[in-house]
Amino acid sequence: MTATSPQPKPWILGIHAYQPGKSRSAAGKPLIKLSANENPLGTSPAALTALAEARAEAASYPDPDSRALRDRIAQVHGLDPERIVCGTGSDELLNLAAQGFAGPQDEVLFSRFSFAVYDIAARRCGAIPVEAPDRDLTADVDALLAAVTERTRVVFLANPNNPTGTFLPPAEVARLHAGLPGDVLLVVDEAYGEYVDPALQTAAFDLAARHGNVLVTRTFSKIYGLAAERIGWATGAPGLIDVLGRIRGPFNVTTGGQLAALAALGDQDFVAASRDHNAKQRARLAEAIGMLNNHGLSITPGEANFLLVHFNGAVTAAQALDALAEGGYAVRHLPGQGLPDALRITIGKTDDMTRVIACLRSLCGEPA
Repeated sequence: MTATSPQPKPWILGIHAYQPGKSRSAAGKPLIKLSANENPLGTSPAALTALAEARAEAASYPDPDSRALRDRIAQVHGLDPERIVCGTGSDELLNLAAQGFAGPQDEVLFSRFSFAVYDIAARRCGAIPVEAPDRDLTADVDALLAAVTERTRVVFLANPNNPTGTFLPPAEVARLHAGLPGDVLLVVDEAYGEYVDPALQTAAFDLAARHGNVLVTRTFSKIYGLAAERIGWATGAPGLIDVLGRIRGPFNVTTGGQLAALAALGDQDFVAASRDHNAKQRARLAEAIGMLNNHGLSITPGEANFLLVHFNGAVTAAQALDALAEGGYAVRHLPGQGLPDALRITIGKTDDMTRVIACLRSLCGEPA
């Protein structure tokens, strides 16, 4: 017998589509979005000007190789532009890494409570997603290495991790790499890398420069405030960049995206201000949650632009989600990622964090 309609590959049916952060309540009420880890300070004025000017070139295809952008990224980070590839957000590059180096019956490894795209990236190419146990919501190097088999082809490491915010120090990342076979690709996903102490921001780049099986990805969606434009990039050995270049989409970064990213890279004062605001407001939220420990609230210490808040007392995560929505805020509830008792709260503007803290205090019966 023949099928009466096109049949998808069986591994595609195992994919649960990525769920973006919500911006409306269950009743459809618009909410201030603290659910998608966007930059509360918006976008560099220089980048916005570049976007506006790019409209004049809308009839022409963009530079297919993002040459000027790659040159500027290399200049800012001390890299070789020939070892950089740009993508439609870092999501495209993460998927390409799995597609380029894994296939049916191969294994793609990552830690439990990692970025949801890793599972999708593995299944898209027919590979088997494998989760290694975590340690206190942090990637466990020993557990990851113990999970490596002869079928392992790609290891994903988000650092800082989403949704937990946890961070592996450079020595641990180097130890993970040292324990991997040379034919296994280590992808270090640094979507939140610019929020980390600047003294630690080049360690993964250095690892990728020295070894042929390390790929580091970054994005302009977070600290640069260009999430709508979908611009990411990766750096690694020439052979890795060649493979991603072969299978990426043609003209995959728009002219506006390229010009905006160029301008954003030129406004490092905006980046520094965004990092400083995030650090202050993240510490403020952490301190406020610490004062509610007696009500069962706690945090996972993190280095990104959000905090994972746990609810293990009379107040549940679902109740807090509803209360914050009533107060006008969308945050991320994580039962689908195995964290039903937690909310991921993006660091917002100062006034928004004041209201979020007041809402949580009121919910716990404390004076706002």
